[in-house]
Amino acid sequence: MQSTSNLLMIRPVSFGFNEQTAASNAFQKQGGEKESIQNRALAEFDGLVETLRNNGVSVTVIEDTVEPHTPDSIFPNNWISFHESGDVFTYPMQAENRRLERREDIILKLEDNFKVRHVIDLSRFEHQGQFLEGTGSMVLDRENKIANACLSPRTNQEVLDAFCKQTGYRPLAFHAFDQNNFAIYHTNVMMCLGTNFAVACLGSVTNEMEKEGFIHSLKNTGKQIIDISFDQMNHFAGNMLEVKNNAGETLIVMSKSAFDALNYQQKAILSSFGKLIYADINTIETNGGGSARCMIAEVHLPLNDLVNNN
Repeated sequence: MQSTSNLLMIRPVSFGFNEQTAASNAFQKQGGEKESIQNRALAEFDGLVETLRNNGVSVTVIEDTVEPHTPDSIFPNNWISFHESGDVFTYPMQAENRRLERREDIILKLEDNFKVRHVIDLSRFEHQGQFLEGTGSMVLDRENKIANACLSPRTNQEVLDAFCKQTGYRPLAFHAFDQNNFAIYHTNVMMCLGTNFAVACLGSVTNEMEKEGFIHSLKNTGKQIIDISFDQMNHFAGNMLEVKNNAGETLIVMSKSAFDALNYQQKAILSSFGKLIYADINTIETNGGGSARCMIAEVHLPLNDLVNNN
């Protein structure tokens, strides 16, 4: 299935502007004193978790640790992904302080409820200066086994190919740039996929052959394309995530800024595919350069027998 009702989120203890990621993340802007930023981010995080749970989604919340200092730990989807096969992937990260986010104890905690078959560690590519930052770098079409990826300093073709070889996914790589011709750092800020829809900033794919192949792939897999502008992308309208609730209903999760950036027609089309839910996470978006989708790692692992029996 494309979406799941089981999510992992990391509750921050020292969230803030990360100097090590700012050079490649044009969405990131520093604003406010450290303590104030952390307090506001914590309130925003708790608000998003509450919104998800109030809508019937199962959220496993793990507390971040004070040491080592990991200002971006609130974005776990970059270092880990979970798959229906029982496989868990960990990924090579560009920023050295982001590599510290990889925590074995989180995987062990999930084994209380889920079956983990193998942990496949791709972080060895860091030694070669090659990176693939999880489902930030890749937007996965899980049903059609396609890994969409805009290549950037954080998304390397060789590592993408290694992931696809391990999983049976087909890579669909392209290049995407913002309105200032700056490489978009993560694919999941310019596009998202649901079961039957795709939101994408098509104008960011400037190579016509790449754009044609990208659009063809989306249409060929039955997705209705919702094209967003650069301004909408800059308000994180591409950074959404389709999830299920425990009743099997489809939800489309986004930030308030993304919701406000969408026009009436776009909201109407999206609403035909699922209920739109959102929360105000402005501090996280501004200082972290990521939004609602970045804060969520989907847990597609099979439930273990004890949970199934209950």
